Amino acid sequence: MPLLLLSLLLAGSQAQDLGFELHVQDSVTVQEGLCVYVPCSFSYPPIGWTESTPAYGYWFEEGADSKTDAPVATNKANQEVQTRTRGRFQLLGNPQSQSCSLVIRDARREDRGEYYFRVERGGYVKYNFRNAFSLEVTALTQEPDVYVPETLEPGRPATVICVFDGNFEECPAPSFSWAGAALSSRGTGPTTSHFSVLSLTPRPQDHDTNLTCRVTFPGSGVSTRRTVRLGVAHAPRDLAVSISWDNGPALQPQDTVPRVQAQKGQSLRLLCAADSQPPATLSWVLGHRVLSWSHPWGPRTLALELPRVRAGDSGNYTCRAENRLGSQHRSLELSVQYPPENLTVLVSQANKTVLETLGNDTSLLVLEGQSLRLVCVTLSNPPATLSWARGSRTLSPSQPSDPGVLELPRVQMEHEGEFTCRAQHALGSLHVSLSLSVHYPPQLLGPSCSWEAEGLRCSCCSRAQPAASLRWRLGEGLWEGNGSHGPFTATPSSAGPWANSSLSLRGGFRSGLRLSCEARNVHGAWSGTVLLLPDRKRARSTALFTGVFLGIGITAVLFLCLTLITVKILWKKQTEAETPRPALSRGSTIRDYINVVPRAGPLARNRKATPTTPSRTPPPGTPSPEPKNQKELQLVSLGGPGPKLSTQDPEYENNQEELHYAGLNFPGIRPRPEAQRPKDTQEDYAEIKFH
Repeated sequence: MPLLLLSLLLAGSQAQDLGFELHVQDSVTVQEGLCVYVPCSFSYPPIGWTESTPAYGYWFEEGADSKTDAPVATNKANQEVQTRTRGRFQLLGNPQSQSCSLVIRDARREDRGEYYFRVERGGYVKYNFRNAFSLEVTALTQEPDVYVPETLEPGRPATVICVFDGNFEECPAPSFSWAGAALSSRGTGPTTSHFSVLSLTPRPQDHDTNLTCRVTFPGSGVSTRRTVRLGVAHAPRDLAVSISWDNGPALQPQDTVPRVQAQKGQSLRLLCAADSQPPATLSWVLGHRVLSWSHPWGPRTLALELPRVRAGDSGNYTCRAENRLGSQHRSLELSVQYPPENLTVLVSQANKTVLETLGNDTSLLVLEGQSLRLVCVTLSNPPATLSWARGSRTLSPSQPSDPGVLELPRVQMEHEGEFTCRAQHALGSLHVSLSLSVHYPPQLLGPSCSWEAEGLRCSCCSRAQPAASLRWRLGEGLWEGNGSHGPFTATPSSAGPWANSSLSLRGGFRSGLRLSCEARNVHGAWSGTVLLLPDRKRARSTALFTGVFLGIGITAVLFLCLTLITVKILWKKQTEAETPRPALSRGSTIRDYINVVPRAGPLARNRKATPTTPSRTPPPGTPSPEPKNQKELQLVSLGGPGPKLSTQDPEYENNQEELHYAGLNFPGIRPRPEAQRPKDTQEDYAEIKFH
């Protein structure tokens, strides 16, 4: 026994030393039903054989006895092999040329395991190569490849090929079969060991239908298949549009022309997709402007990103899908909602067609009597509710259909103040205010004159907006503002719309001299005039008044004698009580003044009060137009509104228009002191001249 063990060890050592080697992969994997080729080579020592000595190879399952068990494959004729491997395992290699390659066809699950190789040649080479390789058989997952034209034209024949990639030529050919709705018009082409050709004529209804190629391996009964979807050319259809707000889920509107609302500042994403063959070119269009587009080989869905929508993003968005066979489009109406902004007021004065735009806290100047139209304008969606208010009181709209319009047909002083337009909106409100300032031409009070110790003092008062400037004219002399000119001194003052001026005259005056006061602002001018009258003979006055009183006496006697007596007594008492005025030279004596109401001009006729009877009360300290001293003589007041004057002062001497008197006031006959006149004479007006 020890000798036998020693001899085996020596034999093994000798075998390795003499070059018994096997070259094969350690592990082989094959899918069930498929074929696998296992390349193999080996070497052995040239002992005990010649070139003509045959060589035999055997493949055994690991654990089989090479002397008693049948191999799975061999090249030795008449050698029995395993029944389950017969015809499937084949030793393709020639052991005489040191090749041990093996083919396994129609692999089965029971083929899994380890295999070894044995070589026999001559009397010496008889050797087993243990644990040559292990075989793993897995489930069949390999599918055939189906080649279909990218676009099938309706009614035009096309060819479809199904290919199963076998390992090599020695593997058995599988069987091919086709299935699908488009096969009603099919024709069968040639079938080889590894591919099948199908001819068919597609129809429009074959678009988007399935076509299946099945490959079956008859030995194992297993099969595999590949299904493709047919694309038959057609124009775009089933165009779908969806919307996503603020990166939320996309929603598909159902209306024919859906209206989409978004608030200003939101993020919006518009998606468009269509079914078409070949793939269509997609585009988003706003009006006539293309915003984005896709290529046919690009994504089948086109997205339009609007990161922060603005008011200008509102409009009709259209998605178009086009290919060579036709086109389709679908639209949606985007409405961007936002609160009022850019609130302004359009102003039209005196029926002017030119509009003036005003912003907040603006002062608006309007001439009294003019028409005024205020239109409130704002941008908002949906439109804001507009209203006008004066102070805290809401005004009734001039046009109920358009409450943003406020009309004042004739602007009056009471309209002066703050007007506010408010724009009310569900997303926010806005208002704009403007201050209405009413302007008007001068209204003149006076002039009014009275005697004072130092001479004659005249006052003139005017109300206007803006405040008027006052100037005096005595004869041909003109004084404007304050200052002293010899015996004449002018003293102006002003408070708000009121302007006052006083004129002091301390010298002698020639008879028939005019004294005028003029008020002027940018909207017009008004003037008032008093006339200094000359003295006349008393006789004419005496005759005049004697006749008057004689007629009164006779009439009174006829009706009531008692009344005549009473009137005479009262008249005598009144005459004796009169205080004589200081003596003046006869040539310069101011005999009397007659108050005259001037005739109203065009601008004044539009006002509620005439200049000599203003409806507005002068401020405190304004001189009263009435005489201060009841002993003073009355004056003749001449004048009226002058036309709108030019920048040059007009010469009153050249303006010889007739003077008009509205009323004459004679307070009474004032006799001179006894020292200055004869006792039997009474002075009175001898003549009044009108120029």
